[in-house]
Amino acid sequence: MSVPLYVPVLPTRPHAAAAYRALAPDLLRQVAPLWTLPPRPGMLPKPLAERLAKEAGDTSTAQRLGSGWLDAPFADEDEAAVLAHILTPEWWDHRNLRPVTGPGRPGAQQALALAAARHREDGLGIRVRLPGDWNDSTASDVAALLDRMPTGHPADLFLDLATVLPDRPDAAKEAVRALDTLIPLTSWHTVTVLAGGFPEPPDDFREGVPYEAPRTDWETWHEIQHSERPYLPRLRYGDYGIHPAAYVTQPPPSRDGGPPWGILRYTTARSYHLSKVPHGSQYDDANRQAARCLTSLADFRGVDAGAGERWLRDRTEGTVSIGNHSTWNRVGNFQHMTFVVRSLGERSPLR
Repeated sequence: MSVPLYVPVLPTRPHAAAAYRALAPDLLRQVAPLWTLPPRPGMLPKPLAERLAKEAGDTSTAQRLGSGWLDAPFADEDEAAVLAHILTPEWWDHRNLRPVTGPGRPGAQQALALAAARHREDGLGIRVRLPGDWNDSTASDVAALLDRMPTGHPADLFLDLATVLPDRPDAAKEAVRALDTLIPLTSWHTVTVLAGGFPEPPDDFREGVPYEAPRTDWETWHEIQHSERPYLPRLRYGDYGIHPAAYVTQPPPSRDGGPPWGILRYTTARSYHLSKVPHGSQYDDANRQAARCLTSLADFRGVDAGAGERWLRDRTEGTVSIGNHSTWNRVGNFQHMTFVVRSLGERSPLR
């Protein structure tokens, strides 16, 4: 696997796969997703196995043109046992996906990831969650996982900061503390810092009134880059795309579940923008106004920036259909990933 420029944490859902597949070839080469299977508590073993097999297979198909990772970080003991029967070592053969595990995971999940890495004589991703303060004892758990790897097999480190909003001013400091401890443990193939920055909509979220939030995760990334550590050139940037970090921790809604409205999301150099969009053809005018809230931004990049911007422009003119939650998520993630890769490629400072 080549060293990626950008690692988005993407849910194993059709809208995320569609956004990834739609990236231009030059951008696709720079993106290596960390696909994340959601938890499915309470499902019986047979339907759970069928669902997991389909999602893993669909993800593998989406990933056929590039490299990425597949993780199930929220599986409990029962889910992990079912998953072990699906993602056998042979399943990973000839697929552009590497297995991922991490400290504190169920034994079955750790075992299947390690077995797949040994079978392929290839790498293993180790995802270390850091939702708050760093605890040095976590390094011992990571070292124990590395000791179970055959000598010489590469390993990829994901330092997962989870949600990074303005209420975490010390996120960069804690990330550097963790990296100072984890990086010396082995010769990591890649090291990625992940953080989720898109916020949940506010309680008073209203149609026609866009909501703006700072890109705290992006600020945190730049704070880490100014830490003067010798390993900084090795770090890769990762985020949770257009969704809050908690999105991938939630079971997918039922076919009829979810609110009767959705969210159009847009990323600029300094801010995240959210616009409430009603669902249903009877709300065409309000739907077009939601798109207009974003195309009217001073930092809107224009239709030449990509398919995401073109869709928003076309929606304001009514030349494309209203869409649904899947459409809005696909368009949002496409514009976000495109902008992030180009921003990282330019190495442009925040300030």
